Amino acid sequence: QVQLVESGGGSVQAGGSLRLSCAASGDTYSNYYMAWFRQAPGKEREGVATISNYDYTAYAGSVKGRFTISQDKAKNTLYLQMNSLKPEDTAMYYCAARRRRAGGYYATLSSTDYGSWGQGTQVTVSS
Repeated sequence: QVQLVESGGGSVQAGGSLRLSCAASGDTYSNYYMAWFRQAPGKEREGVATISNYDYTAYAGSVKGRFTISQDKAKNTLYLQMNSLKPEDTAMYYCAARRRRAGGYYATLSSTDYGSWGQGTQVTVSS
């Protein structure tokens, strides 16, 4: 089981940028597909972005064009670059991992498909 630790959250004004990081340990990074989720108070957890071992990416429509998911496999680290931030981006952001299977990659932003989660890092965007 992989352990995940997020960092990089904070407070920023609307239009600003943040880069979140997720450090993975305890298992082989290449065994997993990775994703970012977020949850605002009173709202359901929302899938933000996901990435495969070949760096195929998928995004929620609300962040496409503003956020970029990437990874450094040698460093076992996942990133989320967030630009043009809006107040509605305010949420706790979580890193998540799902194990690769023999059938190959498919994109999913359903939280039930992910078995490992970080503790979250808070992002607050003020207007």
